[in-house]
Amino acid sequence: MASTDQPAPESEKAAPPPETIAQPPPRRDCFAVVDVVLRMLLFAAAVAAVVVMVTSKETKAVARILIPPYAVYRTANFKNSPAMIYFVAALSVAGFYALITTMVSFLALLKPRCSTKLLPHFVIFDVLMLGIVAAAAGTAGGVAYIGMKGDSHAGWTKVCNVFEKFCHHVEASVAVSIFASIVLALLVINSAHSLSKRIPK
Repeated sequence: MASTDQPAPESEKAAPPPETIAQPPPRRDCFAVVDVVLRMLLFAAAVAAVVVMVTSKETKAVARILIPPYAVYRTANFKNSPAMIYFVAALSVAGFYALITTMVSFLALLKPRCSTKLLPHFVIFDVLMLGIVAAAAGTAGGVAYIGMKGDSHAGWTKVCNVFEKFCHHVEASVAVSIFASIVLALLVINSAHSLSKRIPK
């Protein structure tokens, strides 16, 4: 009489119990990491631009009166130009915005489910902030150019040959604000690309 005990198939022997199957580690979202890094760069750039512009004050003697022997002093300050006042205000708002969104983005990095809800808001506000910072950089840059080169047709004389320290501060601040604009543009691209990856196809 033939035995009914047949050896189990090889596939049945090799199958481990469900609880012993190793789960793959959660995949880190590289877009979220880039977002946090860019927002930290934006905060640093905005703060640096504001600090350099605010500390641009310089006083120089622009004329001397021989009788009596007194000198006429003039002070160059960002407060003398509405464009530069707007520049300081805009970059201050950008720095505060970068600080808040950096913390929010970092929390979203720890909780990936929240990042999907935040991405559309990030795109909208990043575009708005990009317009504000770019406009501030353009207005301050235009005033700085007139200060460096003047305009012979309009009769505007250059002042950077007198207030050299002031002009160097303004130049550096505008350059940093342009960098902040580039960082904001990269943030918009990163957020939009990350959002497009999450759209079901």
